[in-house]
Amino acid sequence: MRVLVAGATGYIGTRLVPELLRRGHEVVATASGEPEPGRFGWGEQVQMCRMDATDAREVLAATEGVDALCYLVHALRSPWFPARDREAAAVVRDAVGVQGVGRVVYLSGLVPDVPESELSPHIASRLEVERLLLESDSAVLSLRAGVVIGAGSTSFEIIRQTASTLLIQPVPVWMRSRVQPIAVGDVIRALADALETDAVGDADIGGPDVVTYPELLELYAELAHLPRLQVPVVGAPVTAVALGAGLVSAAPYWTAAALVHSLRHDMVCRPGQPDPAVVDLTDALPLREAMEQAVLADGPGGRVSGREPSDPAWVRASWVERSLAATRLPGTTLLGSALHVAEHRVRGLLSLLP
Repeated sequence: MRVLVAGATGYIGTRLVPELLRRGHEVVATASGEPEPGRFGWGEQVQMCRMDATDAREVLAATEGVDALCYLVHALRSPWFPARDREAAAVVRDAVGVQGVGRVVYLSGLVPDVPESELSPHIASRLEVERLLLESDSAVLSLRAGVVIGAGSTSFEIIRQTASTLLIQPVPVWMRSRVQPIAVGDVIRALADALETDAVGDADIGGPDVVTYPELLELYAELAHLPRLQVPVVGAPVTAVALGAGLVSAAPYWTAAALVHSLRHDMVCRPGQPDPAVVDLTDALPLREAMEQAVLADGPGGRVSGREPSDPAWVRASWVERSLAATRLPGTTLLGSALHVAEHRVRGLLSLLP
């Protein structure tokens, strides 16, 4: 099968492509920038092309002759991501209809059981993209995932950098909502399986464990051997917490803020899901094992949970951070993480200068 991976150079895409190749599929890998095959171990085994998902001409060219499309595109780095994601989904919807693409799989987000008016902008946007893609003539399946556990994953790296940077962690009482994390390897398997089936609609995917977000921070600190203290905070506004997340992690600010806003509600799978009849995750990794793999994965090592050289610079430890960690002296993890975050925040500010 000829599969187009839209967003192939992102965190999930760079790990999905080799799995599709292993399964014998022909892959077209797209990114919004100019193709750089040398950045990836699989770059020479696929057709790489530029595809801005909001550019109808580029999308039509990329989707020509493909049997299935895995849609991994989002614009969370921008404060205007809902409008851009809406435009991109509409363009892709129209293109797959014109080109007769038979299968579309979209990686969406878990939707909490609350009125749609109460959804965070991030989740509301994901739901809107789902509905736009479903308007196409293709067989469309949206897989909804929450926190993805794996070194280099945005959600995991925010956990890692927050736990590493803050000796004392203020925890808003509203952030004790439940989450159902899933190992990145299980996400990759679910996407690849979904491309090979004909199920349509939407399905939740998650691991076997349901915890609170503070418990995720505690688990990381335990496995990384970082003594940390959590302090409950009453009355902390969501916007202030989102700003704080942007200050203590090197993640793109709007990405971190969007994810924090999503933590106001339980982010868990619906009853009866994951549904083995749609995607079989009965043997999904338990949270502790998934977190252990992510904590131990300091670099590329053949495991999907490890970091890749092509991952964004903000998720990779700097030379100073690695050197401080190697000394194993008290406080070096905190200092190294703080310097790492500061470096990327300064770079971001400098990039805004004329």
